[in-house]
Amino acid sequence: MINEVKALRVAKGWSQTVLADQLSVSRQTIHAIETGKYDPSLPLAFAIARVFEKTIEEIFQDEGR
Repeated sequence: MINEVKALRVAKGWSQTVLADQLSVSRQTIHAIETGKYDPSLPLAFAIARVFEKTIEEIFQDEGR
C-alpha cells in the first residue's frame, strides 16, 4: 500500500514522535507505516485520516492504482 503519511506529517511540521503521540502508537509504528513496512489497522487508518482532516482514500492507495 502506498501512503501520504510522511508528506502530510512533514507539511504540518510534526516529528514522527508528535504524530505517534497524537495517535497513541509508537514512533516505530509511524516509521513502519511511512516506509510501507506496515499497513495500519482500519481503526488506526481512520485515526490517521482524522488527524490530517483527510479521507482514508486521500492518504492510502492500493499499489496497483
